[in-house]
Amino acid sequence: MLSLLFPQVCYACDGALVRGEKFICTDCNIKLPYTDYHVHGATALNPLQQRFWGKVPVRFAFSYLHFRSKGRVQRLLFKLKYKGAQELGEFLGQHYGALLFDHQYASQFDLILPVPLHKLKLRKRGFNQSDSFAKGLAEAMQIPWRGNVLERTVNTSTQTRKNRLDRWQNVEQVFQVRQPDQVKGKRVLLVDDVLTTGATLEACAVALLKAGAAEISVATIAAA
Repeated sequence: MLSLLFPQVCYACDGALVRGEKFICTDCNIKLPYTDYHVHGATALNPLQQRFWGKVPVRFAFSYLHFRSKGRVQRLLFKLKYKGAQELGEFLGQHYGALLFDHQYASQFDLILPVPLHKLKLRKRGFNQSDSFAKGLAEAMQIPWRGNVLERTVNTSTQTRKNRLDRWQNVEQVFQVRQPDQVKGKRVLLVDDVLTTGATLEACAVALLKAGAAEISVATIAAA
């Protein structure tokens, strides 16, 4: 009766979910633009890896989905970030984490950290979407996760519609490691929701390396 009055809908297409489906319908699960970056790992065959060459040392670069404007992935991210679908982030993280686990990547990381939101934005939104994804990854890969090691000290303006230089200047020196002892000597998997230019991830990576992290890898829900 409840499902008739308040039907659960797919976060990717807004169609009604049927019994056994959760958050994303079977049709969208099949049609989502999945990447194969995990297959190529830290090689020149991984185009996401190449984005960090000559900028900051990144061991592995992964993304679950290809970002498609006005498509299923954009709708998923919109529901996650602006409609309070926190459980969707954990769901995606669990699925991608299981895939990375199956490909033997769990042994490559000691700690999973999300890119932080500024406390004012966190208070307004209620949760950090990158943190939700990180939790799901950590659960599936059986790796420790910490949500309060990295801190965003400046409430920067949105990165949307900025070019690469503007994005870098917008986040340069706005991240700090609150607990250096948590990252010293650790192989860190740094997690964000979307990778566009990579400026935010680069800035976080620099802060972590300065704090003594042994190695940085990155993983996102989607990459543009």
